[in-house]
Amino acid sequence: MNLRAADTHDVIEVRGARENNLQDVSLDIPKRRLTVFTGVSGSGKSSLVFGTIAAESQRLINETYTAFVQLFMPNIPRPDVEELRNLSAAIVVDQERMGANARSTVGTATDAYTMLRIIFSRLGAPAAGTQRAFSFNDPAGMCPKCEGLGRVSALDEDALVDREKSLNEGAILAPSFQVDSWYWQSFAESGFLDPDKKLKDYTEQEWADFMHKPPTKVKTKGINTTYEGLAVKVQRVFLSKDKEPSQAHVKAFIERVATFATCPACGGTRLNPAALASKIGGYSIADCSAMQISDLAEVVRSIDGPGVRPLVATLLETLDSLVEIGLGYLSLDRESGTLSGGEAQRVKMVRHLGSSLTDVTYIFDEPTVGLHPHDIRRMNDLLIRLRDKGNTVLVVEHKPETIVIADHVVDLGPGAGRDGGRICYTGDLAGLRESGTLTGRHLGYKARLRDRPRTPSGQIEIRGAKLHNLRGVDVDVPLGVLTVVTGVAGSGKSSLIHGCLPARDDLVVADQSAIRGSRRSNPATYTGLLDPIRTLFAKANGVKPALFSANSAGACPVCKGIGLTFTDLAMMASVATVCEECEGKRFTAEVLAYRLRGKNIADVLAMPVAEAREFFTEKAARSILDRLADVGLGYISLGQPLTTLSGGERQRIKLAINMAAKAAVYVLDEPTTGLHLADVEQLLTLLDRLVDAGNTVIVIEHHQAVMAHADWIIDLGPGAGHDGGTVVFSGTPRALLDSAKSLTAEHLREYVGAAE
Repeated sequence: MNLRAADTHDVIEVRGARENNLQDVSLDIPKRRLTVFTGVSGSGKSSLVFGTIAAESQRLINETYTAFVQLFMPNIPRPDVEELRNLSAAIVVDQERMGANARSTVGTATDAYTMLRIIFSRLGAPAAGTQRAFSFNDPAGMCPKCEGLGRVSALDEDALVDREKSLNEGAILAPSFQVDSWYWQSFAESGFLDPDKKLKDYTEQEWADFMHKPPTKVKTKGINTTYEGLAVKVQRVFLSKDKEPSQAHVKAFIERVATFATCPACGGTRLNPAALASKIGGYSIADCSAMQISDLAEVVRSIDGPGVRPLVATLLETLDSLVEIGLGYLSLDRESGTLSGGEAQRVKMVRHLGSSLTDVTYIFDEPTVGLHPHDIRRMNDLLIRLRDKGNTVLVVEHKPETIVIADHVVDLGPGAGRDGGRICYTGDLAGLRESGTLTGRHLGYKARLRDRPRTPSGQIEIRGAKLHNLRGVDVDVPLGVLTVVTGVAGSGKSSLIHGCLPARDDLVVADQSAIRGSRRSNPATYTGLLDPIRTLFAKANGVKPALFSANSAGACPVCKGIGLTFTDLAMMASVATVCEECEGKRFTAEVLAYRLRGKNIADVLAMPVAEAREFFTEKAARSILDRLADVGLGYISLGQPLTTLSGGERQRIKLAINMAAKAAVYVLDEPTTGLHLADVEQLLTLLDRLVDAGNTVIVIEHHQAVMAHADWIIDLGPGAGHDGGTVVFSGTPRALLDSAKSLTAEHLREYVGAAE
């Protein structure tokens, strides 16, 4: 696309962008067009789109608010860029989970439930009151027993305490109740209990006071406080919160001591009797919320009445958009925290389709994640609709199906990390195909079917699987081969493999879920690579290995080995700054003086995996680095915080750790997520290596290249939700193409036809 000087206001001008690995990038991005950013993982796409354009747009918007309002907003630093001109307000629609708040559902997140509440308040019979009377988040509508959560909890008292101990001996096992803590003092100094008496010797009254006494005013150390029994306090502190705990040890404690059950009063609907009694056409609002969205749309279509027609039309538009975007299998009462990253992104997208705003910049992060080729076409239609409303649409994407609909393409690279961060191509699709770049060369790449699929060495039997929407599924998963499980989003793939595959000692699951760990955790610590590195440094310098751990003896005393210091600014979000003592290197000056072949420990941790492979020849370190490179993570640095890894990167790092296992059954969940077209070839080679080494590989995947490369395909469907849940095909890819009529067969047939 040629951009004339007269059109300068019709382009976003980026000059001298140096965020992360960007190497002084300058370019013009056309406004009110659909621009797709491509390049290998780690090439700088996210640094340009999210870290530069989106970040600066958000920062400038925040600056329009008063100083008082800004006190309550996060502090966004200016990105490392010389100039950014002609920005419009940016709305980021990413794959971040929608939070684990138990009160947030698909219905509340899309406002569909709000519209439904208003319709019921006007047409429901018998009338229950205003729309608040149908809200499970409002006292007027919530079930009084479960307070609108739909479930109640029960405590195992024996798991809360050690009856063989006294309070002074640490009888309370709950987090934050250790001896001498504030919570512990409220019991030991309450006057109701003898802190030296073992719990097993308590009288009936003492046990009742200890466990179940309701809130009672007492004096502790001369201070008026409220005493409550341990079970009462644990319920309030740990189990009555709307948000799921983020700390691993608290989660483990809750799983150990508490059991959750559907609320017997409301049956899990969250609502009080008056709200449940009010109906339209024989359906309560809870009935409507529990329906599959595609079914609810048909029910809403039949609703008519005074004062609700515009509302019904708006609600229908939202529901139809959810169906169109491939989420018709969800229900409005589905908790937001249970959605996958791809589902969450599509739910957020629906919220913007009905917006009256125009000339906005919408930014998407791999919107095709989790989508079958059939659903990708519908996603593309929605991206085009957003553009045609007069908006600028920026998409970070790898799938060729979305790249080909772009008005403009920006290709970054040529490599990842230090080898990336440059513009390889900007222009239209035809120019990309002829550009000779890695993306251009692979845009037409098609994997071919195997001439001779491997022969299974056995099978894993699944019988009568009925989890979620599965309809008593019987299927045999072959051993010793590469099996791809596919089907449209919501067809039951994850339910079958993650929920119904029989437990085995040799089962290795590498998925995209978060890796437990803090900002201190990084690839070196998580993979065990730091151990041989520390040993090498210690041996070379004649000192203890513990010095070379930022979590141990060698940590900078000011930042405690984090590399950052955090300043609490009262009402403002805390501000992180690079530690002035260690300059972000995390170690003491003494430790940084020790060298291994001319490098200190901070230098080594800053190395990308690919560079570290050249630096370390020792077997213990090299074998781990080789596996990280094999799974396509050569660009990540050894000291990069795990919290910064994407879902696809998290899966590949888990796979790298488990690749040393022999004769294992590997389960991978969409391993092509975040992979460039060229990297998919490398992934297929890796999967072949795993199978040829005697392993079984089961992949949940939509990418046609992986399907074509499989020895065996299990296709679920035919649709999503209650239209899915059956095995529509099980056999070789060739047999699928020759006989099946499913959506998968249709798209794979088209894909393979283009390859042959």
